[in-house]
Amino acid sequence: MARLAGVSTATVSRALRGLPTVSAATRRRVLAAAEQLDYEVSPSASRLAGGRTGTVAVVVPRITRWFFSTVVEAVEEYLHQSGYDLLLYNLGGREQVRQRVLRTANLHKRVDAMMLVATPLRPADLTALATLELPGVTISSGSRVPNWPCVRIDDVAAARVATKHLIDLGHHRIAHISGDPDDELAFTTHLDRRRGYQAALRSAGLRPDPTLDIESTFTIDGGNRATAELLARGEPPTAIVAACDEMAMGAMTALRDVGLRVPQDVSVVGIDDHDLAGVLGLSTVAQPAAEQGRLAAQMLLDPLGARPPGPIVSQRGAGCDTPVVLPTRLVVRDSTAPPRAH
Repeated sequence: MARLAGVSTATVSRALRGLPTVSAATRRRVLAAAEQLDYEVSPSASRLAGGRTGTVAVVVPRITRWFFSTVVEAVEEYLHQSGYDLLLYNLGGREQVRQRVLRTANLHKRVDAMMLVATPLRPADLTALATLELPGVTISSGSRVPNWPCVRIDDVAAARVATKHLIDLGHHRIAHISGDPDDELAFTTHLDRRRGYQAALRSAGLRPDPTLDIESTFTIDGGNRATAELLARGEPPTAIVAACDEMAMGAMTALRDVGLRVPQDVSVVGIDDHDLAGVLGLSTVAQPAAEQGRLAAQMLLDPLGARPPGPIVSQRGAGCDTPVVLPTRLVVRDSTAPPRAH
């Protein structure tokens, strides 16, 4: 191609990469020679020649859960539009996978950057990540990585809004089903959402009742089991705040299993706005899971000089020291109503 265009191989490389150091006339000759020879640029070869892999590692605790799959889908779409590939690491509660991913010394040879989605980090993990010297970003609250930006929601505020919604409807005996501290998916989210629940009660002059606060896993089955335990303790609450929509769905099932109607007998509110929340008529505090993924991907690729065509997501004043906190909103559906008059 260089011989046909009458230039050096270095000039051909610069012209094909669109570098400004090549004149328009020379670029036209190189492109004409490429067309004549049916030459197509290999993106992977170009990236390797530039010292990059064109791949981003994304680490999630469990890909099968709604929040993680929604985030990853949005991240993958943004990366694809930017010419990058996604390398997914699903920890799945397996310690050996966790150590292989977070403590692999040569990971920087496989990826250009890393995203951690609600992934709990231990001191050894932070040390290993620092030695990689990879750019990165985290999504959701919890462990922060020094010099990495963070995207999340305010979990305390989300639970406060959910609880206040029930209080405004006239409920006083309000239960809370939350994450199990031994469950990796609970991370710090369950602590923040419990604080929001308790803060809303205290603001209304209500004292949090420990017998109305049950811990379980962040799943439909976990919500079902927590609600069954709650009902076994005696007088049922008039309303339940679930730490996530999947737990709320389990709570609704458990209530109906014993003949209690939602919301006539017990109101239920969740947090997330799961894809099935609308179908089930579940009131919830919606969090922008997909937007968190897109914004985190943008923050990750911007320093690498990659960006998809078209409008970009606002970074809302993002920085490494201050997390980007996206807003949530209350969505009222059929699962909440004023308490039944006795």
